Amino acid sequence: MPRVRIGAARRQKHKKTMKAARGMYGVVSRRHKLAKQKTFRAGVFATRDRKVRKREFRALWITRITAACQQRGIRYSQLIDGMNKADIFINRKMLSEVAIADPAAFDKIVETAMAAVK
Repeated sequence: MPRVRIGAARRQKHKKTMKAARGMYGVVSRRHKLAKQKTFRAGVFATRDRKVRKREFRALWITRITAACQQRGIRYSQLIDGMNKADIFINRKMLSEVAIADPAAFDKIVETAMAAVK
């Protein structure tokens, strides 16, 4: 049985790794072994940070809503509780956009939520 040589497949694999490492600093973009390590770590960070990005944006929206609530003399938790009791289902992203772009509409949401709490 003849010996199988891996030349073409190895070259293709190396090219794929080196293409992924393009733009990285220093020797990482020129040495296959280091490029393989760094691109693997980059993939791990990318996977982790897709979840983290969602978390950070939700925290940003809640901070914005909290600031808008404080201007109206209400707490964030009271607003969310009142909205749930009044059957107002607006996600936090849209609620923060309303608080920024249309304060009058946000005032109406706050009034409706407070009426439902009492």
